[in-house]
Amino acid sequence: MTLRPYAAAHGQLSIVDKLYEINWGLVLMISLIAAIGIAMQYSVAGGSWDPWADRQLFRFVLGFALMIVAALVDIRFWLKFAYPAYAVSLLLLIGVELAGLAHLGAQRWITLGPLELQPSEPMKIALVLALAKFLHGQSVEDVSKPLKLLIPLALIGIPAGLVAIQPNLGTTIILGLDGASLLFLAGLSWWWILPTLGSAAAAVPLAWKFVLHDYQKARVMTFLNPESDALGAGWNITQAKIAVGSGGAAGKGFLQGTQSRLNFLPEKQTDFIFTNYAEEFGFVGCIALLILFAAVIGYGVQTATSARSQFGRLLAMGITLNFFFYIMINGLMVMGLIPVVGIPMPLISYGGTAMLAVMFGFGLLLSVHVHRQVEIPRHSAGII
Repeated sequence: MTLRPYAAAHGQLSIVDKLYEINWGLVLMISLIAAIGIAMQYSVAGGSWDPWADRQLFRFVLGFALMIVAALVDIRFWLKFAYPAYAVSLLLLIGVELAGLAHLGAQRWITLGPLELQPSEPMKIALVLALAKFLHGQSVEDVSKPLKLLIPLALIGIPAGLVAIQPNLGTTIILGLDGASLLFLAGLSWWWILPTLGSAAAAVPLAWKFVLHDYQKARVMTFLNPESDALGAGWNITQAKIAVGSGGAAGKGFLQGTQSRLNFLPEKQTDFIFTNYAEEFGFVGCIALLILFAAVIGYGVQTATSARSQFGRLLAMGITLNFFFYIMINGLMVMGLIPVVGIPMPLISYGGTAMLAVMFGFGLLLSVHVHRQVEIPRHSAGII
């Protein structure tokens, strides 16, 4: 056992040692949240495993195995794998533009044999990997140099642009937030941040006129005054608010949500699943779920601060912030505090690609924890 610190620092732990080092508290929190999601899929189907709960359970089991395998892989492999993962995800996004499947007016999916994928989901994780690798190889001073800054901006901007074309505004926002957060954590100067924020604010009128689609503009106008067309454009958010409010303090009880059972809730198994949860378990249940989410985020931040490598710190924080942005945007959306943008609630909403991407991301987070003592020289990363 006296060799354990040396073995840990040099990535020489056995499989048994790595299993011991996995943060099983984090794994428990993830499993509890996923179990709630499966129960909600069972509920919105009227107390039936078919068509959503059984598939969600299968995907979680598959994702759980993927998470554990990813946790056991040496963090230095993920450093080498970062750019290839980004390249594959980018090619899949391009494939969506060339031969993607359309659903509800958006072209976001691609078919690969028997699989139907939404490439924008794995791109969120791939972007975090690629940025963590690039920024690992840069000093704090280098991050703010114009020529060096062009590379991470391209890494962010190219996939964000492709996703915006689909159109998928919610995922575009998350990609931008993920990228901006990692640049900030790597030491980007406020001389870049403040003008960028000002430029973004000034560009809002131009985006309204030339970028946003008509249905996206309608969502914004509906957000500002949902009662103006409660039976049309405002239907989604109006019914979501009714469901959240009708839960009261303690909720109506499991399987007793009337909004979903009577099919008033739109996309009740995906984007608006949280409203069914709020109706059945009320304010108390929502607080309990938020505490679970906060525990996962807390574990993520703790993992980042304990990592000895810059790559590990940035990767852990990127995965944690990506998870947080999912929760924040979906929660604000279903409560009517921001316009509807179509972001799922992680581990709760129905979806195969999203579930596997989130679970793989947690696998990377666990890998950082298992290999937290591994030191990676800064010159081992960079452009290539």
